[in-house]
Amino acid sequence: MNKYKLESVMKLNRDTGQTLSNYLGIARQTFSNKLNETRGAEFTQREIRLIKERYNLSAHDIDEIFFKTKVS
Repeated sequence: MNKYKLESVMKLNRDTGQTLSNYLGIARQTFSNKLNETRGAEFTQREIRLIKERYNLSAHDIDEIFFKTKVS
């Protein structure tokens, strides 16, 4: 997951972790765990769909944020 891209989209839309977690209907700590991939936490398909709709993201944006892994 590219948390930096998601955070930049959030900032462009003046969202915080609290406002987005409220929108998704999850606790702020749960959102933080998912954002940081802590304890194996991942965003659900429903949450990804809601994020896509909230920020009017393209399928390419979604792929870059949630599905591409960095290879060094």
